[in-house]
Amino acid sequence: PRGIVCPGPQDQQCMSRLSHTSSPQPRPAPLPPSSVLTLVCCSFPPRCSASTAKSLLFRFLPFLRWLPRYPIKDWLLGDIISGFSVGIMHLPQGERRGLLAVPSWLAYALLAGLPPVTGLYSSFYPVFLYFFFGTSRHNSVGPFAVISVMIGSVTDSLVPSEDFLESVNSTNVTMVNEARRDAARVELVATLTILVGVFQVALGLLQFGFVVTYLSDPLVRGYTTAASVHVLISQLKYVFGISLGEHSGPLSLFTTFIEICQKLPKTNVGTLVTAIIAMVAIFIVKELNHKFSAKLPMPIPIELITIIVSTGISYGVNLNSKFGISVVGHIPSGLKPPMAPNIKYFGQVVGNAFAIAVVGYAICISLGKIFALKHGYKVDSNQELIALGLSNFLGGFFQCFAISCSMSRSLVQESTGGNSQVAGVIASLVILVTILKIGELFRDLPKAILAAIIIVNLKGMFKQFADFRTLWKSNRVDLMVWIVTFVATLLLNLDLGLGVSVAFALLTVVFQTQLPHYSILGHISDTDIYRDVVEYKQAQEVPGVKIFHSSSTIYFANAELYSEALKKKSGTNVDRLIEKKKKALKKLKKRQKQAEKEKAKRQKVLPRAATIRALCPAPPLSSGAAEGSMPAEPTLRSLGLPVPDFHTVILDFSPVNFVDTVSIKILKNVRKRLGEQRRRPPATLQKASQMPHWGRWDSGRLPHFPRARGSL
Repeated sequence: PRGIVCPGPQDQQCMSRLSHTSSPQPRPAPLPPSSVLTLVCCSFPPRCSASTAKSLLFRFLPFLRWLPRYPIKDWLLGDIISGFSVGIMHLPQGERRGLLAVPSWLAYALLAGLPPVTGLYSSFYPVFLYFFFGTSRHNSVGPFAVISVMIGSVTDSLVPSEDFLESVNSTNVTMVNEARRDAARVELVATLTILVGVFQVALGLLQFGFVVTYLSDPLVRGYTTAASVHVLISQLKYVFGISLGEHSGPLSLFTTFIEICQKLPKTNVGTLVTAIIAMVAIFIVKELNHKFSAKLPMPIPIELITIIVSTGISYGVNLNSKFGISVVGHIPSGLKPPMAPNIKYFGQVVGNAFAIAVVGYAICISLGKIFALKHGYKVDSNQELIALGLSNFLGGFFQCFAISCSMSRSLVQESTGGNSQVAGVIASLVILVTILKIGELFRDLPKAILAAIIIVNLKGMFKQFADFRTLWKSNRVDLMVWIVTFVATLLLNLDLGLGVSVAFALLTVVFQTQLPHYSILGHISDTDIYRDVVEYKQAQEVPGVKIFHSSSTIYFANAELYSEALKKKSGTNVDRLIEKKKKALKKLKKRQKQAEKEKAKRQKVLPRAATIRALCPAPPLSSGAAEGSMPAEPTLRSLGLPVPDFHTVILDFSPVNFVDTVSIKILKNVRKRLGEQRRRPPATLQKASQMPHWGRWDSGRLPHFPRARGSL
C-alpha cells in the first residue's frame, strides 16, 4: 500500500513551500521597532525617542491614557455611588453568585491570624494603588478569603502562639502575650506580602501572564471548595469559644478538627448561642433577599445590621466579662508609618509567596476578563500582574497582607453604576475614614459574630460540590482533576495542594495526548466532510483507501502507539504479513534448491529430453507460479498470502502541530512497512522549519495534500 500525508485544511500555496526546492528560502521581513520593543525585550531600538518613552510610561501607568479622556458627565456620578457602595461593602460584605467573599475587613484579618486593623490597611492602600496601575474598570481588589486562609497557614506555622506564652504574676499560670505575637505576625506577613508583590511584578515584566492558563476551571473550583473547608474548620473555634493549638503542615486540617472534637465539652455556651442566633438570622434574611430580589430596591444589609446590633448588645451587657465571650478588642486609629521587611523570613516563605501570587492573580484576571468581555474593553493580563504586584509590594511596607479580587464587590461596583477605576478610589476613601474615625467602635464586636457571617457565606462555595455530578456526565478527566485538587488541598494544605494540583492537571494533558482517539475516516456523500466511520453511520469508507486520523499530535510519548493503532484500525498487521512473506520466500527458496538438486540428479540418469519432460509438468503453486521457481517480483497473492482490502493509506495530519525525531523514525518505518518507495517525510505547515532536520529520503517524495478530498 502507498502512504499519503494529508495535513488537513491548509492553503495549497503554503503547502507548496514544503516541497523540496533548490531555490533559497526568502528571509522574513524584519519586524518594525514598535513590534520589537516589548516591556522586557533585550533588544531596544537604536535610539530612544520621546514617543517611545511616552508609550512605555502609558503602559506602566494606564491611568495616564484614560483619565484625560474621562467622561465626567456620563461616568462620575455612577462612579461616586458605586465607590460608596463598595466602600461600605468592605465593612460588611456578603457573597453572591457562587464565589466566596468574607464579609468584613475584621473577618479577613481573623482568617489571616492578624490584628483586625491590618484588614483595614489591606482594604485601603492596595485599592488606592490599583487605580494607577490596573487595567480592569470593574474589578474591586482587596482582601479575599482564600488568600487570607493561605496567609493564616503561614502565620500559624512560623509564628505559633505557643512561642509567646508568659507566666502571670510569677505563677505557674501562662497566657499568650498577644501584643508580641501580633507584632511578630505583622512583620512576617508584611515580608510575605512584599515577596508576593516581587513575584507578581517579575512575572508581569517577563510577560508571564499566560501562566494562569495552567489553572483550569475544575482545578480552581476544586481548590476553592477545599479552601472553604479550611475556612469552616478555622472558624469553629470561635463558634464554640474554645482555644486550640497551632497546627501546620500536611494533615493539619484533620489534627485541628480532631482537637476541636476533643475540646467540645469545654464549649462556651454563651459564645455558641450567640453564633447560632447570628447564623440563623443571617441565613433567613439572605434567603429572603434572594427570593424577593426583584421586588427589593436593594438587598437587606443583614451582615451590617448583625454587626451593629451585636456590638451594641456586647457593649451594653458586657458579654466579654460576664460570659467570657471573646471580642475583637482594641483597634488602633490612624495610619502606621512604613516598616521594612525582615529578610530572615524570605527563605521560609518563598514557596508560599509564589503560590499566593499565582492564586491571587488567577482569580483577579478571571474576573477582569469576564467584565471586559461584557463591556467591550480589553484587560492587559501582564499589566494586571504588575498592578497586583505593585499593590502588594508597596502595601506590604504599610502592614497590609496580600490581596486579590472579590466577585461580590466587583458585581456591586458594576451594578451600581461603576464605570472606571475612579470607583475604587472613592471606596478607598471610605475605608480611610473608617481607619481614622470609626474603627474603634468595633472594639466590643464578638468574634463569634464574624465567624457566623463567614460560615453562612460559605454556602455558595459548598454548592460547588455539585460539580461532581456535572463533571461525571460531561468530562471525567476534569472530574479527576477536581477530586485530586480537592483531596490534595485538604491533605497537604493550600500551598502544597496547589502544586500537586497543577502537576496532576498537566499530567492529564500528557496522558490525553499520549492516549488519543484513533479512527478511520469515511466520506459523507455529497459533501467534502470526512468523519469517523464508527461514530457516523453516514460516513462510508472510500473503496481501497484507509484514511487514518489521530486526535492528537505525534511525538515521542505516543509515536509507537500511533503505529500500533494504524495496524489495528486498518485491519491488517503489516509486520505479521511481512514475517509470513519472509517465511514463504524462505520456503520457496528451499523448494527451488531442492528442485535444482533433483534436476541435477536426474540429468545423470535420464537423457536430456526425458529430463525436461519430467520436470515441466510440475504441479503449480497456489499463485500460479511453477514449483521451485522464484517469481520475478514475489507478491502476497503469488505467495498464497491474504491480500489487504486497500491499496492506499492516507495519514490525516490535521490535528498535528509538530513532530519530533522519534515520531519521524516511526513514520519512516510505517512508510517502509507499507511498501512505499523512499520519499519525503510528512510535515505540517506550522513546523515547516523542521524540514531540513528530518534527514534525507533519497529519491522521490511523499505527496502532500491540503485536504483529504485532494488526496483521493
